[in-house]
Amino acid sequence: MHRTITRDGHAIAYTVHGDPNGVPVVVLHGGPGSGSQPGALRLFDLTRVRVVMVDQRGTGASTPRGSLRHNDTQRLIRDLEAIRTQLDIARWGVVGGSWGAALALAYAGTYPASVSGVVLRGLFLTSEREVRRLFVTSRFRAPREWRALMRATRCERASSLPSACMRSMRSQTREHADAVAAAWRAYENAVLMHKQTAAHKRTSSKHDEATTAKYRIQARYLAHGCWLGERRLIALAKLAVASGVALRAVHGSRDPVCPPDNLLRLMRAVPGVHGRFVDAGHLASDPRLAEALVAAIREAFVAC
Repeated sequence: MHRTITRDGHAIAYTVHGDPNGVPVVVLHGGPGSGSQPGALRLFDLTRVRVVMVDQRGTGASTPRGSLRHNDTQRLIRDLEAIRTQLDIARWGVVGGSWGAALALAYAGTYPASVSGVVLRGLFLTSEREVRRLFVTSRFRAPREWRALMRATRCERASSLPSACMRSMRSQTREHADAVAAAWRAYENAVLMHKQTAAHKRTSSKHDEATTAKYRIQARYLAHGCWLGERRLIALAKLAVASGVALRAVHGSRDPVCPPDNLLRLMRAVPGVHGRFVDAGHLASDPRLAEALVAAIREAFVAC
């Protein structure tokens, strides 16, 4: 079922799947800027769960696409609460991966009474350390694509690449922003896959409007530390646990984007977190990570 809710000039799109009387769970996509992925439905037993998939502001089917106006983390959190209220759900589970995991913690810490439990995958702590790791340290995983991104942003120093990417996506010329978005996508994909297939090379530089919209939003969020930062995010996780919200997390031990140390940091700061490492990377499409996620979701929301 496709629905929208209008707030601050944004039409936030969401879909509802599964059993209308099942356990309600909202799924928060990564990015920021990516939009929801239908493949995430494979993680759920739709005969027992009611799954709500939300396209965050400016992403997916939400409009205006790529808009930065009134687009920040606190508004995303309030959007989720408005959708929960519109659906007349008393409490729902929250599942989020990567940036979606950070948003899940922030939402649960802000509205713990609305949350029955949280399951995280590949936690992003919204720190400058992680952003530097992605754009600077991880260049050795994809040197060709990294050099192409350096050229696209007209950046001369490796340490300046994060700020160059953020600045480029605010470029006055659409052509420049498009070129940087395409190079950013190619680099990110190469880091995630750690291999360069012929098919990837053929499509990695192709421009489409959705790609520029995605990285325009992502650049804005990263430039502002997602309006969170690691300390605040962990403080919100503590608030959620102190209010009785159970937190479960799975993290790939070979995650090239969100370091496995992220989960250790969270578990040290918030002892109530039930964390598990899996011999896998970052993406939920990895069979071992998907298997662990399915188990965590079942334990959190439908075990009986």
